[in-house]
Amino acid sequence: MKTLPILATLVVVAACARSTPPVARAAYTPRTRAITITTVPLLVKEEQSMYPFLKPAFAKGGVLDGKEVYAFSPSSITVVEGDTLRLDIINPEDDAHSFVLPDFAVSLPGGTATQATYVARHAGIFTIQCAVPSHLPMMAGQLIVLPALTMAGVARQPS
Repeated sequence: MKTLPILATLVVVAACARSTPPVARAAYTPRTRAITITTVPLLVKEEQSMYPFLKPAFAKGGVLDGKEVYAFSPSSITVVEGDTLRLDIINPEDDAHSFVLPDFAVSLPGGTATQATYVARHAGIFTIQCAVPSHLPMMAGQLIVLPALTMAGVARQPS
């Protein structure tokens, strides 16, 4: 009678020990993503007549002395490793800007729409910024590149 519980335990252990083959997950297929980015003036010298509080801010020694506050909209972009980004960067104002990543730079003359292509080759979080010194550090954002492995098997959403 003592062998019956031992035999049952062995059957359960053997059943649990069987390894199930891993379920094959479809590999992520890189996509081409169309992304429109716009340069946006937030606090610039031209607004001093509309917002009187800006006069001392832009004055010599003020918190915005020698600076203007611009932004990219959107300021964060999330893609997957291997994706190709078709960028349409619109600069509707007269000030020149740039769109700079660690391994990529695009000049953005005033009053223009600039098209560029970028391949997100490596996963990570990368700073996007304008290289015009008076626009830093405010005119910045992030490119978030997710590892392709984390997207394997995820159903593709319609564009």
